[in-house]
Amino acid sequence: MRVIVGIGIDVVDLPRFAATLERTPQLRTRLFTEGERGLSVESLAARFAAKEAVAKALGAPPGLRHLDAEVVTVEHGRPELKVSGSVAERAAELGVRTWHISLTHDGSVAIAYVIAER
Repeated sequence: MRVIVGIGIDVVDLPRFAATLERTPQLRTRLFTEGERGLSVESLAARFAAKEAVAKALGAPPGLRHLDAEVVTVEHGRPELKVSGSVAERAAELGVRTWHISLTHDGSVAIAYVIAER
């Protein structure tokens, strides 16, 4: 039987996010994996929202690292979540075996929705 462990959603203001990345370029290294860093600002904002939504789905415990949640693109452009380190540990504690993720960006916002399932 499948059980939802947690649901997370996050919204990012694109102009504000872009200004923050421009003002503080080292954030790309602190927040995004090597595979994510070269993406457009819109895609980075959606991925940042996903990382925040993952934390919410896991109950927002302290100590989760943004680099331990990576959004990769698989066939037909579908996003998939890869977890490691602190995120994988917390997910294992909660029995999470499956992740569902949806990303979008339009106009001035990026949104991510994450479901953690046991």
